[in-house]
Amino acid sequence: MTNTTPAPLWRPDAARVENARLTHYQRWLSAEKGLAFDDYQSLWAWSVEHLEDFYESLWQYFDIRHSAPYERVLDGLTMPGAKWFEGARLNLAEQVFRHHENEPDRPAILSRSELRGLETLTWGELRGRIAALAHSLREMGVGPGDRVVAYLPNLPETMVAFFAVSSLGAIWSSCSPDMGTRSVLDRFRQIDPKVMIAVDGYRYGGKDFDRLTVVEGLRDQLPTLETVVLLPYLNADARLDGALLWDDLVSQEAPMRFEQVPFDHPLWVVYSSGTTGMPKPIVHGHGGALLEGLQDHALQLDLGPRDRYMWFTTTGWIMWNSQMSGLLTGATICLYDGNPGYPDLGTLWRFAEETEMTFFGAGAAYFLNCKKADIRPGDWVDTGRIRSIGSTGSPLPEEGYRWLMDQFDDVMIAAISGGTDVASAYVGASPTLPVFAGEMQCRYLGTAVYAMGDNGELLDDEVGELVVTKPMPSMPLYFWNDEGGERYRDSYFDVFPGIWRHGDWIRITPRGGAIIYGRSDTTINRHGIRMGTAEIYRVVEEFDEVLDSLVVDLEYLGRESYMPLFVVLREGVTLDEALSGRIKAAIRDHLSARHVPNDIIAAPDVPRTLTGKKMELPIKKLLLGQTIDKVANPDAMANPDSIAFYSAFAEQKGTAGR
Repeated sequence: MTNTTPAPLWRPDAARVENARLTHYQRWLSAEKGLAFDDYQSLWAWSVEHLEDFYESLWQYFDIRHSAPYERVLDGLTMPGAKWFEGARLNLAEQVFRHHENEPDRPAILSRSELRGLETLTWGELRGRIAALAHSLREMGVGPGDRVVAYLPNLPETMVAFFAVSSLGAIWSSCSPDMGTRSVLDRFRQIDPKVMIAVDGYRYGGKDFDRLTVVEGLRDQLPTLETVVLLPYLNADARLDGALLWDDLVSQEAPMRFEQVPFDHPLWVVYSSGTTGMPKPIVHGHGGALLEGLQDHALQLDLGPRDRYMWFTTTGWIMWNSQMSGLLTGATICLYDGNPGYPDLGTLWRFAEETEMTFFGAGAAYFLNCKKADIRPGDWVDTGRIRSIGSTGSPLPEEGYRWLMDQFDDVMIAAISGGTDVASAYVGASPTLPVFAGEMQCRYLGTAVYAMGDNGELLDDEVGELVVTKPMPSMPLYFWNDEGGERYRDSYFDVFPGIWRHGDWIRITPRGGAIIYGRSDTTINRHGIRMGTAEIYRVVEEFDEVLDSLVVDLEYLGRESYMPLFVVLREGVTLDEALSGRIKAAIRDHLSARHVPNDIIAAPDVPRTLTGKKMELPIKKLLLGQTIDKVANPDAMANPDSIAFYSAFAEQKGTAGR
């Protein structure tokens, strides 16, 4: 790789650096610990070399509320199995209300949906509703360790429910109501829930979706359920026999109580995508989610009590859990439920204006769609008010960075990469560093993330496996029903024993930034050269004619690889020889001849998971001869009908027998 330093797209001005919460933390380190650092890289190096000192400093700096002190910060560096802050007792929900105890009328949550106009929930109202619902759940017999599941959209009620459940020491788990019965059962049935809170339906893209039949099916097929709570959302008069009504449970006054639990007490269960098998139920703890959430959002994203923060998400994506951390910093969070492209792609930008948003987060695909549709956010929003743009879900290409910089006066592009597995980020943003096109600014503090080669060597400015060599507090406690931890070890520690392997290709740049090249398990290996799919997508999806794309490398023992590129074209566009030739030429010019596909095929759609990720590995397996039922669960897909095209392609072209 070249060491030539490109020009940054953006630099924080002196005032922004001076007022950043990260700068305040560094001043605190100097005053309290006698530690001074010349730059972010030296601070990061200290944080991973002195892991216990760093995380203890976070505990002290954020003044974590607790009822019992910890005996030690960390019992060792062995993974899996490292124990953090043993002896401490706390509750994540208790941390939320410290910022505005004397400002109960300040907004905690601003929300809008396709069914509701703009609504405000103040800090006082949030506390009151959480206390009331927690009291009602306690009367149902819900206590520490019980599982409460939610089949709810991205609404204020969902946040209320989460904090009520966590305040009791019970365990939260949620699915988005766009998920079907089988997909939800595949998740909830594994954890034996005691209570389910569900919605009657929702509106998306202007269409109404009644889910009462699904809720009834879930109730009938979850044998451990004792209580169902119904939130009438689509229809105010919706009822379900035997179900309690939401309003009846949150209308009474009750004192706010926080069950004190160990640092590693389970907080929630989240799930892997489940595209190729039963979803893995991943358990995170109160303390890990709390510490990483505060660090990620306060220090790295620079959020605080005067910010208004949105990361557009559904309740089926880990960014919903991450969005909660905005409240931990004292920020007002902004929730939108609905189709971000309905009635047009200006919907979220209009929402940003009416909420006076300062941090606008979404998936990378949303920004690229805005670019292709020639959307100009400034037509709807004060571009000077938004201080940061967050992007995740897939790598944001350089042209996405440049488009965003063209739209805003002075904005930090906070591209981050992490995962459901750790409920946080490995690499991402820093308010004190410049932004370079296509590159995340830094490795996160306390996260010993590196690029690793096949032989376990750490790589400098080369593409390798994304690994974490030391424990993080937010690593999973365990997988539910994984006695002995075999499934957990096989998921992260099977390639490099004792070292966490995430499954992405990453390059750490000479500046200390990071570039993600896509999933390592779908890596293209042509003639001994490894390539990430993301770099091909960056070139192909720059074409105005191309809406989406998917590339897979079908390698066969003893035979040359075959690499088809599937493209979804804009309406009215035909894939002729001229367009195909231009795409191949662009790939050759921008990447290399090895990156050029054997064939380019027009496809009606690209299969995606419910969280919007391209299903590269399932399609690769399908084209290698496996059957649809073996490679993908339709209920775990955003567009299950799309996979039929690829099955037919495999049969027609005989790719499995090439």
